[in-house]
Amino acid sequence: MNPILECRNLNKHFQGTIALQNINLQVPRGRIVGLLGPNGSGKTTLIKLANGLLQPSAGQILIDGMAPGIETKRIVSYLPERTYLSEWMTVRQVIDFFADFYADFNRDKAYDMLTRLGLQSTARLKTLSKGTKEKVQLILVMSREAQLYLLDEPIGGVDPAARDYILHTIIGNYNPNATVIISTHLISDIENVLDDVIFISRGEIVLQSNVDDIRETQGKTVDALFREVFRC
Repeated sequence: MNPILECRNLNKHFQGTIALQNINLQVPRGRIVGLLGPNGSGKTTLIKLANGLLQPSAGQILIDGMAPGIETKRIVSYLPERTYLSEWMTVRQVIDFFADFYADFNRDKAYDMLTRLGLQSTARLKTLSKGTKEKVQLILVMSREAQLYLLDEPIGGVDPAARDYILHTIIGNYNPNATVIISTHLISDIENVLDDVIFISRGEIVLQSNVDDIRETQGKTVDALFREVFRC
């Protein structure tokens, strides 16, 4: 079976700056994977390449064996680092928008998560707090029956209680046959939900490992290993 995501000698440069260099990577299906690295390490660049928002300078990135494009957008659910929803819309309107746009969108799942959040579908986005808007955006992303979920810093900038809600939403609602890639530098907050980790630094992969292997062979947590590798 093809890996859900594969990089072959992937490179990305921006005006003389090397964002990613010679990335070779295979990510299997049915896993929750932490894409971990300091700020500026290349995490967002890699995720944008996987979504087709950027083009490689050299090499390849493949989603289910295909270059990012129209076909891969049907199987990838993407949560960007910043909120992009239109302020004038109501929650119901953005749900309708996603349901019209994505054939795999599950309305019942979306409304169930909204109910548990205690949010009215008639609420306008401009009336919601920044944290609540981020939760609504996450609900939209996780309500798709996707094969690959790409979540860019889903817990950055939110309080600990919100982080717990976000992680519970992720692990409780993704397609179990799919893969979730979570980009973050907040390792201790997500370590318990991860199957695998990828450490990235200065545009290069420095480690790819199963979380249990790290604990057994290194005798330490992922957070402790991360701090050792990156001297945090």
